[in-house]
Formats: sequence, C-alpha cells, structure tokens
Amino acid sequence: MKPRLPLSLKLLPFSRSYATRLPERPPYRAPDPLVNNPHATYQELPDANATFIHRPPPTAPSPLSYTTAPASPLLKDGPTPVAGPLPPSLRRDKGARPRLSDEDIAKMRELRRADPQTWTRGALARQFNCTPWFVAKMIALKGPERKAALEKREKEHEAARAKWGERKSLQADIRKKRKEFW
Repeated sequence: MKPRLPLSLKLLPFSRSYATRLPERPPYRAPDPLVNNPHATYQELPDANATFIHRPPPTAPSPLSYTTAPASPLLKDGPTPVAGPLPPSLRRDKGARPRLSDEDIAKMRELRRADPQTWTRGALARQFNCTPWFVAKMIALKGPERKAALEKREKEHEAARAKWGERKSLQADIRKKRKEFW
C-alpha cells in the first residue's frame, strides 16, 4: 500500500521553476533641446570665450506679449465698458468712517486705561465708530498694564486647561513639542 500524502502537498507541483528576470528598458535619455532645435541661433562671444544660444519660444508670439508689445492691456486708460447693469454687491457698503480728532483719541486712551475690562477694543471701536484694528494701534496697553492683562489671561487659560482630560492634554503637549522643532 502506498503512503498517502496530505491534500495540500498533492496540489503543489514538484517541478522546480527559476525566477526569470524581467527585461528592463534603458533609462530615457532626452535629446538636448539646444542642439536639436532648428530655430536656435548661436552666437560666439569671444570676450567671454562662450557661446550664446537663443531659442525662440515654442508657441506663436502673443499680441499681448511684453516683448513684442510692451504696453500691457492692464495699463490701458479707463475700465472696459460693461454692457448692462452690474449684479448687486454681496456686502453692504459701510461708507467712509470719519477721521478721529486728537481729543477723541485722548478720550479713547483715558477710557481704556481707566477700565480695560469694560472698554475693550470692540467696545471702543463701536463707541468711536472706527475699527478694532485702529483702536489696537492707537491705544495698545504698555508695560505693566500689558503684563498684568497677559498674566490674567494666562491664568484663565490655565484654569480651563486644568479641566482637560488626559488625552487632550497629551495631544496639546505633543503639538507644543512638535512646534519647538519648527
């Protein structure tokens, strides 16, 4: 009686096969565009012992090109006429804001120094009809006032961070560490 082989061995062929190497294409060697361009002009420069090669652009020259017609269409007089009415503006026009006088700026500084919690940049901007950016430029807190405001804000942030869970604080630490390596 013949010994019985497991089914998995019966399915495998017992002939040895060798891995053949797939043919490889040689690397592409692009032709030199300077040598193979029939429209290129060559000019020897004897002073520098060099050759100047000028190749024209591969496309037809544009009528708006700076080299063939230096006057850009963007520099022509007046806007192009529009046929028909324009669509309505997406933002409402806020109009020009009036310039603030020196007295108004002094009053703004006085209010901010008296109570920076009440007179924030936004509140002062609404009061004097200007932008918060202008308020920040005109009456930025200086020296000890700025340090006190920053310390107070940092304490508030620290109190909020104390309520974070383990995962959130770990992710924040990882982000902080990653930012150090920038």
